[in-house]
Amino acid sequence: MADEPLVLGIETSCDETGVGIVRGHTLLADAVASSVDEHARFGGVVPEVASRAHLEAMVPTIQRALKEAGVAASDLDGIAVTAGPGLAGALLVGVSAAKAYAYALGKPLYGVNHLASHICVDQLEHGPLPEPTMALLVSGGHSSLLLAPDITSDVRPLGSTIDDAAGEAFDKIARVLHLGFPGGPVIDRIARDGDPDAIAFPRGLTGPRDAAYDFSFSGLKTAVARWIEAKRAAGEEVPVADVSASFQEAVADVLTRKAVRACKDEGVDHLMIGGGVAANSRLRALAERRCEDAGITLRVPRPKLCTDNGAMVAALGAEMVARGRSASAWDLSADSSLPVTDPHVPDPEAHTHSHAHSHTHDHDHVHELSRKNLYA
Repeated sequence: MADEPLVLGIETSCDETGVGIVRGHTLLADAVASSVDEHARFGGVVPEVASRAHLEAMVPTIQRALKEAGVAASDLDGIAVTAGPGLAGALLVGVSAAKAYAYALGKPLYGVNHLASHICVDQLEHGPLPEPTMALLVSGGHSSLLLAPDITSDVRPLGSTIDDAAGEAFDKIARVLHLGFPGGPVIDRIARDGDPDAIAFPRGLTGPRDAAYDFSFSGLKTAVARWIEAKRAAGEEVPVADVSASFQEAVADVLTRKAVRACKDEGVDHLMIGGGVAANSRLRALAERRCEDAGITLRVPRPKLCTDNGAMVAALGAEMVARGRSASAWDLSADSSLPVTDPHVPDPEAHTHSHAHSHTHDHDHVHELSRKNLYA
């Protein structure tokens, strides 16, 4: 609908320059420029390379998104950007670009949380989020269980990874198997020809005395690597498909088991799974089966919306505008360790509106306050 907020979102927390445009809960454009090929030869993301790639891709990607959405920059009701967590240099490129566009256009600026954005993107696929929402976020940098009574203001961490995140473990095992980078997609593909029960790899933090909702994949990663090394030392061929399938099964087993347990303990009858690893076919299949058995409704965005993208940032930005959350100040800075308990970074001096009425008046007021602060 035309009266729903039209927001552009910028995502540069890691190696992908994402620009999305959303009207309310409707996705109009999702433009991504990835620098993954530039990092492949290093076997992982190099922050300086990522930052330079963001600089080069930013303006063309924004122009592509505006063209795809069929809107002019002046039509926007706000600019949202990932303020953290992520790589500091990469985040700074996105925040600086968002400030420049928002200031030049006279639009409000919303610095939002990367993890909260991963949850909010599901609204573009399945409609408004239930409240509260239980979310399992799994990516290269995060493995988190979050309870979100209000995605714009109240996100509560129940558990997180205490060492290697799931996506990081995929990359490391792929490296040991000489499968290249990133590891998630290739292991997922190769595992389809393997036996998930071939090798009994450990399930971290699943004992009766272990933290109920925290994750640990460092021990699994080490166990898999040592198993592979032992095979090679004995001069035996490594069954890559079986190793991939068994490793992937161990990760999916722990993630889904803890997520379903959290839903039951908190009395939540649905589960949202997001983040790059949510694109993994085995994780999706096992989650679907276990949620069905437990009477839990599963919500998983399509794979393209699970990986880092600007659409998720725009989705959260649009929700901020719709709920009348205060915009960010012009001195907004990137925060590489922004806690998930801060879904966005509001201007501490701005008045928080209880509801989103008269967008134009409110935004012009915030913009004028910010303009004064910029020159103070």
